[in-house]
Amino acid sequence: MIAILFFYPRLDLFADKELDEPANGQSTASAALPVEVLELKPKRMENNLSVTGNVIPNESVNLRSEISGLVTEITFVEGEFVKKGTPLVYLNDDELNAQKDRLAYTKKLYEGQENRQKQLLEREAISQEEYDIVLNQFNTNLADINLLEALIRQTVIRAPFDGVIGLRQISEGSVISPSDVIVNVVNIDPIKIDFSIPERYANIVKKGSKITFTNAAVEGESTGEVYAIAPNIDPATRTVQLRAISPNRERNFLPGMFVGVKVNLNVNEEALMVPAESLIPELDGYKVYVVREGNKVEEVKVAIGIRTESEVQITNGLKEGDLVLTTGVIQAKEGMTVNITKTH
Repeated sequence: MIAILFFYPRLDLFADKELDEPANGQSTASAALPVEVLELKPKRMENNLSVTGNVIPNESVNLRSEISGLVTEITFVEGEFVKKGTPLVYLNDDELNAQKDRLAYTKKLYEGQENRQKQLLEREAISQEEYDIVLNQFNTNLADINLLEALIRQTVIRAPFDGVIGLRQISEGSVISPSDVIVNVVNIDPIKIDFSIPERYANIVKKGSKITFTNAAVEGESTGEVYAIAPNIDPATRTVQLRAISPNRERNFLPGMFVGVKVNLNVNEEALMVPAESLIPELDGYKVYVVREGNKVEEVKVAIGIRTESEVQITNGLKEGDLVLTTGVIQAKEGMTVNITKTH
């Protein structure tokens, strides 16, 4: 019988011993954390309240006739701008003018009678009563003429204010009454903005407060000024309604538009602001990391104020000149040494 022997070499004898030993001249200590910091400096901060609002016209009216009549002429073009007092519609005034002519003839008669009776009265040829009867006839005639002239003026329907003509609802030859709408006239320069704010700001926003507003159809921001505040709080929404006014010379804003409104509540010229990413929320408040002497990280409890889209106001805990971490916030720890790569 032949015996076969197997020999297994010890692989650990051939292992590279350098794998278990650190290379010469290399340190096992970790490198300092590279971070960017913000040097705190006072800056101007506006405390703005963002709400929504609606554009309404400065003036708007559904134009109607004061009297019934036949439309003989329409002089306006739909969509055009008209000045106050511009004639827009003429009604038939033939009958009224005929009555005025008749009264004009009788006026001469009564006027002559009044002059003669006055002379007789001065000579005491007639009584005061006789003169008063003729004088009353003359004055009644004048009143009738004034009434007809007023009715004739009502046959010409004029623009009540500067504005843009809407779409007409009548045609020439129509017989209209005071209940019939002729056309809508709208004044949109300036425009007004209606909006509401929570009741806690009711004593902050005053007449003259500035606002800015935007709409997707209009490029950029427009400005306005609050000119009227409702005297009561809406019990359903707990808000107070305000109305602002703004120029609209280009007529970019139209009544009915939805706008985003920013109301300026106050301005702080010495606000200390940090980026939102520097702020770390905790159960009992907020903290930030500040780099002190020797590039050591220190944890600082802070109180916050106003938030903007990208920054937060620090009201307590920090001072001007502090270096606040803006990167590496998650990795940073109290007492850690950091390497400042950039200061904002």
